[in-house]
Amino acid sequence: MVASRRGSGSITLPSGQTMAIHTRTHEDEDLPHATKKTMADHLRKYESLFTLTPQRMRMIVEAFKDSLELGLKKPEQVVPMIPTFVFGWPSGKESGDFLALDLGGTNLRVCLVTLQGEGKFEMTQTKYRLTEEQKQDEGQKLFDFCAECLKTFVDTNFTDGDGKSLLKPGEMLPLGFTFSYPCVQERIDHGKLIRWTKGFGALNTEGRDVAEMFRRSIQKYKVPVVMTALINDTTGTLIASSYVNPRTKIAVIFGTGCNAAYMENVKDIDKIKDLGIDEKAQMAINCEWGAFDSFEHEHLPRTKYDIIVDETSNKPGEQAFEKLISGRYLGEILRLVICELIDEGVLFLGQETYKLETPYVFETAFLSLMESDPTDELLMIIGIFTHFFAVETTLAERQFFRALAMLIGRRAARLSACGIAAIVSKMGYLDEGCLVGADGSLYNKYPGFAERVHEGLFDVFGEKGRNIITHHAEDGSGVGSAIIAAMTKVRRDAGLYPNV
Repeated sequence: MVASRRGSGSITLPSGQTMAIHTRTHEDEDLPHATKKTMADHLRKYESLFTLTPQRMRMIVEAFKDSLELGLKKPEQVVPMIPTFVFGWPSGKESGDFLALDLGGTNLRVCLVTLQGEGKFEMTQTKYRLTEEQKQDEGQKLFDFCAECLKTFVDTNFTDGDGKSLLKPGEMLPLGFTFSYPCVQERIDHGKLIRWTKGFGALNTEGRDVAEMFRRSIQKYKVPVVMTALINDTTGTLIASSYVNPRTKIAVIFGTGCNAAYMENVKDIDKIKDLGIDEKAQMAINCEWGAFDSFEHEHLPRTKYDIIVDETSNKPGEQAFEKLISGRYLGEILRLVICELIDEGVLFLGQETYKLETPYVFETAFLSLMESDPTDELLMIIGIFTHFFAVETTLAERQFFRALAMLIGRRAARLSACGIAAIVSKMGYLDEGCLVGADGSLYNKYPGFAERVHEGLFDVFGEKGRNIITHHAEDGSGVGSAIIAAMTKVRRDAGLYPNV
């Protein structure tokens, strides 16, 4: 007899047939595959675990609002509510050529954005690949590489056919630098890096002013640009989406991470009162809301699977909200449920299941495919389990996996709606309604995600929830960065810089 790793196995009968065996007490369920009734019974259990009632959602919204308020009052709170020093909305009349440089997790992107006013723009961009060595080497070397790429881009896009520069002598192009790593800012063109994320570990950079380091590199390579703004991509998404459609009041990112930005009244940001900024002004806030309910875990409905995801992560206790809704974790939550059912002898009896035992091997993209499988026999789900995990499934099991994916995906969307509802409620946007610019792989690619967010907003607010509409956001790290550079130039020219 060949014993399986999970307490089931198979024996060869005298006739030559192979029979699956497993240790279980229910004789009527002693089958190589779980029956339809068994799977239905289990599904009921998971429905109660992963379903968010409207009442529970409203409680989460209230707690979320309290966290946002606290982050505005005091520094170093769980939800940090970072002031961005981006003042007010774009007028829509911003025009001219502006550069944007976006230091992402895998690429460096340089964009030339020509703002044409009336919410219109054109963009030319080039991507440069970042090596793992560059991410871990000296920080100044990383910024030198950014400046080199920027110089190449400017030389290519601002010369005529004879190779002569199209820039006037001494002309400097305004640049917005999208640097989406946690920074402390007291001015829009400065920012001290708190810590690297997204796999970066460049040396001698944390705790230093990254804007100043980049300026040094720009001067070293004699690039004709002036860096006017250091921004986060979510803030850029807010400004770009508002430039194109002024009814946009909130921006959200639902991808491998999650975040939100909105425009706050300076008079309500207690923690920057000592900076003497005009209280009539408005400033964009980068919420960094993935941290909501971290450490204390008082408000979010965590299951035992969510707790395992948290405790085995590289930052246990942190980013509690993100771990329930971001694309990085949804596949892992489903994998943990499947592994538990294998342990209990419910699934894949007598089959080798070791390929499912590796953490994070079940990608969130698989949940998208499972939910969107159009075939009666659920052939895409057969493909996922046979191709990637070498296990056979019955129709009853495949229907169960799809229903489970829907539960996990729906919970993520409804929790996302709670975050949006907290900002809407705090800012009083419900009656007049507003647009929410949304971006990220979950929002853009996960089937039904946007519809479920809207359903969640309806469950929180009732009929008025229909006034809050999400739409595909504009490119925040490129276009948004350039618009903020344009807005900052206008403020500087009017003598309103750095404070209002």
